[in-house]
Amino acid sequence: MRFLLFVFLLLCCSSGFADETFERYLDGLILEASEAGISQVIIDKVRPTIKYRPSVVKADKNQPEKKITLDTYLATRVPDWKVSQALEKMQVHHELLTKISSEYGVPARFIVALWGNESNFGRIQGKHPVVSSLASLAFEGRREALFKRQFIAALTILQQGHVSADKFLGSWAGAMGQSQFMPATFLDFAVDYDQDGKKDIWNTPADVFASIANFLARHGWDGDYTWGRQVKLTQPISSKDVGLKQTQAKPLSVWSNYGITRFNGEALPNAAIDSWLIMPDGTEGRIYLVYNNFQTLMRWNRSSYFGISVSYLAERIKKGV
Repeated sequence: MRFLLFVFLLLCCSSGFADETFERYLDGLILEASEAGISQVIIDKVRPTIKYRPSVVKADKNQPEKKITLDTYLATRVPDWKVSQALEKMQVHHELLTKISSEYGVPARFIVALWGNESNFGRIQGKHPVVSSLASLAFEGRREALFKRQFIAALTILQQGHVSADKFLGSWAGAMGQSQFMPATFLDFAVDYDQDGKKDIWNTPADVFASIANFLARHGWDGDYTWGRQVKLTQPISSKDVGLKQTQAKPLSVWSNYGITRFNGEALPNAAIDSWLIMPDGTEGRIYLVYNNFQTLMRWNRSSYFGISVSYLAERIKKGV
């Protein structure tokens, strides 16, 4: 009993110490925000609502380490029900998606695929107070500079009036809305497509779709090409040729000379386009040749699994199955 009492008191003291230390840290963070141009009106409104969130810090420290395969990942990220819903959303928003796709040069199926992957078409946006989450992660210190920048960007969003403080919710890491933009990404790429004065990626489909398309377009999406294709090796290939570095890009003709074919065994297209060979699970797993549009998807999320899952969903939308 004495031991349990000691542990209880220790936890209470530790929690109180963390809260007290966080409050001192927050004073400095608020000062930096003020110096960056955040108004006193916003600071006075938001400062009392910012709380230390240990669950957010725990989530950041305990991210999954279990290794999964691409096949397992695709099964969870692109199940049949999601494909069905993506096809339904394409029909519901056909006119709007067609217009935005034409204006930004980004196929509608990729807009919907990203929307589906990020928030299940807007249903899962996160319920964490964004400002408190970012302040807690900055306080944690592991990526302090990153989350300080995101914290100030979040206050800028409030200052610009795009969302009210009580509705400013997102993932534990601070990703927001149906597109799950981080605050700094929002400031750079979010679009007020319906021109109502707010870039509303939380509730307005037009703003969500245009913001996704704008991100891809400004990162170099080329509407004349697709993302890539699954391929087969017919002979061993050097590991130095595998990867997404610019120096590893080769024309399709070179990959053909290396014995690479389409997945069905036919010859690769005779097209003057550079591509990269990737093997997310090694030679025993799925193998792809990807084009510059895949590199654009990687600017959204640096996981090749993520890029392939978005592309796979887009392909299934195109085929209608």
